[in-house]
Amino acid sequence: MESNEYQAVPALLNMVFGFIKPMALKCALDLGIADQISSHGQPMSLSQLRSALSLPQSKEPYLRHLMRMLTHFGFIQVQISDSVVAEAKPIYDLTPMSRLVINKEASLNFLPFIRCQLEDLRHVLQEAFLSMGDWLKQEGKEITAFDMGNNCSLWEMASQNSKLNESFNSAMVSTCRIFTDALIKSGGEIFKGIKSLVDVGGGFGAVAKAIATNFPHVECSVLDLPHVVRGLPNDGIVKFVSGDMFNHIPQADAVLLKFIFHNWSDEVCLEILKKCKEAISSTENEGKVIIVDAVVGSPVEYEETQLLFDMLMLTVHAGAERDEHEWKSLFTKAGFSSYRIVRTVGYISIIEVYP
Repeated sequence: MESNEYQAVPALLNMVFGFIKPMALKCALDLGIADQISSHGQPMSLSQLRSALSLPQSKEPYLRHLMRMLTHFGFIQVQISDSVVAEAKPIYDLTPMSRLVINKEASLNFLPFIRCQLEDLRHVLQEAFLSMGDWLKQEGKEITAFDMGNNCSLWEMASQNSKLNESFNSAMVSTCRIFTDALIKSGGEIFKGIKSLVDVGGGFGAVAKAIATNFPHVECSVLDLPHVVRGLPNDGIVKFVSGDMFNHIPQADAVLLKFIFHNWSDEVCLEILKKCKEAISSTENEGKVIIVDAVVGSPVEYEETQLLFDMLMLTVHAGAERDEHEWKSLFTKAGFSSYRIVRTVGYISIIEVYP
């Protein structure tokens, strides 16, 4: 074996055993490690943490291995303390990553999203990825790898399973702060001249409510499937509309779509864009489509996250994350005249598309 092949072995093994990383995270969540450190109010030693988690004394050495793994990928940070005993011992503290999943009300709480992925969707996503090779060998786009592995689409599964539907939509709500912050911070320009907005696929309306609250001149509504909006109150802040974006999008000055297009192939995205164009073309004001999504490769430091989402969308929906060239091609084919990309924090961009 050549020396460069030997050097490639660790990278290959990292790919094979990559599943251990999310499973270590699930174990940390099941034990409540981040919650215990947060409740303690200061870093904890291994013995303090083991005791607080009510684990047997005999498992303390094994807990150390889990903590070492969690520290390695940045979920926990370790400090060395020698203030109590002569032999230096590690003490463990939270990081920005672990603060995202503390089980309490927070401005940005990803716990419902992570729980949904690691628990409610874990087995069905595994079946989908195990079916990817067979799916790629087949002609046509009528079914996805998810369909092949689970005998139905994710949307069909959610519509028939109220627990999964609730988990999935709660997961989407938990990520809304990212979208909301991006829109609000850029809002002075984005919502200028906009009197009405429809949030397509807006779920429980968290983002639409934030827009309506921060920009009272914008009348907001949410369009989503019947099983999503059923029973949601039209409380005057936003209006919920039961419907299908492929059939009709209500007329508005602006049509907002957050992480919608990555669910679909280019052909289907063109259908959606044309429906959006119909919705804004009939308004008195100059309308636009507002897309909150990833632009692959921008910024480059988040490209791995974007590519992982790309594989997820490919497997579950036969969709894709797109770079700027691919976005531009879609807009041109759908008959739009121009677009503008607004960079935001993290891996998300805002794209304004004009008729």
